[in-house]
Amino acid sequence: MTQAIQKKLSESKAARWTALIIVSFTMMFAYFFTDVMSPLEPMLTAAKGADGVGLGWSPDDYGFFSGSYGYFNVFLLMLFFGGIILDKFGIRFTGIMSTVLMFGGALIKWYAVGNDFEGEMFGYPMQVIIACLGFAIYGVGCEIAGITVSKVIVKWFTGHELALAMGLQVALARIGTAGALALALPFAQKFGGVSASVGLGAALLCAGLISYLVYCVMDKKFDKEKALAAEAEEGFKFADLKLIFTNKGFWLITLLCLMFYAGVFPFLKFATKLMVTKYGIDPELAGLIPAMLPFGTIFLTPLFGSIYDKYGKGATLMVIGSILLTIVHGIFAIPTVTSVVVAIAAMILLGIAFGLVPSAMWPSVPKIIPMQLLGTAYAVIFYIQNIGLSMVPVMIGKVNQANTDANDVTDYTTSMAIFAICGVISIVIAIMLKMEDKKKGYGLEQANIKK
Repeated sequence: MTQAIQKKLSESKAARWTALIIVSFTMMFAYFFTDVMSPLEPMLTAAKGADGVGLGWSPDDYGFFSGSYGYFNVFLLMLFFGGIILDKFGIRFTGIMSTVLMFGGALIKWYAVGNDFEGEMFGYPMQVIIACLGFAIYGVGCEIAGITVSKVIVKWFTGHELALAMGLQVALARIGTAGALALALPFAQKFGGVSASVGLGAALLCAGLISYLVYCVMDKKFDKEKALAAEAEEGFKFADLKLIFTNKGFWLITLLCLMFYAGVFPFLKFATKLMVTKYGIDPELAGLIPAMLPFGTIFLTPLFGSIYDKYGKGATLMVIGSILLTIVHGIFAIPTVTSVVVAIAAMILLGIAFGLVPSAMWPSVPKIIPMQLLGTAYAVIFYIQNIGLSMVPVMIGKVNQANTDANDVTDYTTSMAIFAICGVISIVIAIMLKMEDKKKGYGLEQANIKK
């Protein structure tokens, strides 16, 4: 009887697509806030008070701040605990907790960039430290929200258009990223500085919190009306964690996530200034070129996800995407290539890579890990990913600092080479994953839609 009820609920297209749209809006606003400071680096590093908006941060300050997103997740294991909370207490409780953390962290960051502070801590100005605190709290909420939304999608779409659904969620999230990259700088210039754009992001996060509350009402209603046995949230046992930690396929996906995303998101933190410094693009327009990446994935991630749903080949898609990532950063690392056309072409290629890998990687996890451990599994992946998202920007910031001359002109050759190395390692891991899938029969090369 229970199986029949579950099937009836899962077959409700209106229910599952409505759930997807609602939680996707939450993540779209989150992604906007995550990257709202990226195009503001020229404004952040301008002399304090310059044109009334400069904050006087150094490239090292900015790199330290960019990495702070994952500091609590990495060093305090907050994301790992968040995954256990998700599997133990469920989607609704964890989602509300994470969205509240996002909003609270955003308010702290907004307060920091809008005020002056005296003194230093750890060798960084107090304004940077307080902004880092807010961004770190926000990062805890955002990452836990990400794994929660992933589990929401698996709940509604297993046996159906799982990769397409995850691809569409990613696509809407990328609209948030693209909006931040394209609009944050003009908005800050028009409305009074960095704090204006950060305040806009905080307001959107408030809307995202409300959006998730709406989903919770719907989720509870459908669980009650359909008498859905939420076995995935009741069946968690700590002893079962060994099913995650002893699974080679899981660790290969985790390491691929670490290296691939380390070559994308940290790159976006520095891409706007790269376009200004190396390619001579007007600062007011420079953010539009990095914005092409998320705009491209808006269309490509659902497309590749649909291919995975219908035809399979998930591991193959990850190999191809990793190869493209390496090619792109190899191009950016060549000092003599300064053509704007080449920069645009490379960014388009990176967009294709960024559509390929996530569209196949995230829907592959439920093929390897059982549902009752899925929240913890995603949390471990996100935790390892956060190591890269935290440490790589700090490293790149220091590398850029060392390669910046007295005229504030940065040579990006070394930093882009580091990103290219991330791509090479991604290729090796993706090939190993494909071989492991062939050996263990996870089904990564098989279609997701069950006929």
